[in-house]
Amino acid sequence: MEKMTHKTMEDFAKSCGVSRPTLSKYFDDPTSVKPVTRALIEAALRSSNYQPNIYARNLNRKRTRNIGILVPALTDPFYAEMVNRLELRLRVEGYWPIVFSSHGLPELEREAVNTMLSLKVAGAVAAPLGQTSDPRAFERLAQNVPIVYFDTYIEGNTPFIGNDNRHSIATIVEYLCRSGEAPAYLDIPHVNHNSPERLASYIATMEASGHEPLVIKTTASYTWEFEHVGYQQMGDMLNANTLPRRTILCANDRLAFGVMAAAFAHGLKVGRKKGDDLRIAAHDDHPLSRYTCPPLTTMAQDFAAMTANSVDLAAGTSRRYGCAGSGGRTYGPSERDACHAAVGLTPPQGVVRSETSSKLRHAATASSTACRASGMYLPIDTKPWICPGHWRSTTGMPSSRRRSA
Repeated sequence: MEKMTHKTMEDFAKSCGVSRPTLSKYFDDPTSVKPVTRALIEAALRSSNYQPNIYARNLNRKRTRNIGILVPALTDPFYAEMVNRLELRLRVEGYWPIVFSSHGLPELEREAVNTMLSLKVAGAVAAPLGQTSDPRAFERLAQNVPIVYFDTYIEGNTPFIGNDNRHSIATIVEYLCRSGEAPAYLDIPHVNHNSPERLASYIATMEASGHEPLVIKTTASYTWEFEHVGYQQMGDMLNANTLPRRTILCANDRLAFGVMAAAFAHGLKVGRKKGDDLRIAAHDDHPLSRYTCPPLTTMAQDFAAMTANSVDLAAGTSRRYGCAGSGGRTYGPSERDACHAAVGLTPPQGVVRSETSSKLRHAATASSTACRASGMYLPIDTKPWICPGHWRSTTGMPSSRRRSA
């Protein structure tokens, strides 16, 4: 049977036998109307091809059910994985995600922020570029909607959900020193706060362990092409026979991919077995790190916890306190604190404890000794809420927990 056609919400409301405000209330939240009314509307929807005009409805609202997601690049599988998880979690919470990519360009990032303001999003979850971001653009966004930074942040009081770089780098450095030669550290262009934080932790941990830090400074200027940087710099060192150590800790997995490719191109064998030429380890547990040859030993970030905490803060603050899309009204510190408390967070002071477990994912590129830590503390000063990283081991765990790489 051909479905009925309704051009306007008024027409469909009459067909359902309910008022237009009741129908609008249903589309906002189906559970907000009586079960009998909800059943009536849903039966009418099944027999009709009616779809509410979301854009028209948003014109009459102070806030929408949209939440913006902003990342530096969707081509990076780390950000692609985060976006995938954020989208699904937001839909469960009843929000419609709108995804923006800055493609590594500050002007496109600024444009994305302005677009979110124009769309009157209910909140935003953003991984800013970092060093090249325009802080004023994000300040304007934070004055109008709840915003949460993940992975990296811009200085200020905006909530941040990310990895405890100090602890995670210390964990892998201690492991590498314990299981073999102390590592040299191959740095990357400092595009955001993660890079200098990881570098500082490497130096501090090496010194605390009685080893001399050896930093291989990057020869590249500002760029997000980390694989190319690793391939080029490793190739140059191998050609000049200037590689300082045989154990290399890369600042992130993407850099390590290039390093491993350059080693292969020079006929060197990467691994942890006797007779292998190089040990290579990195940080992030990039989705492709399991499929390098051999699999890369890496520190894993907890995607699930980062996603859950980011959505809980952005969506929870918007839903419980209506801070989003307030017609340009700026909400002050006390109001923000109330919003944050509503989702179980504490305003920044002293230190915050996370019970997120931490694991090192060992693979064939380093060694087989298990390492585990949990319940880390991290000073938070300008980074209000830290979700420490999560490290996963695929090999080398005690026999009851060992899995094949």
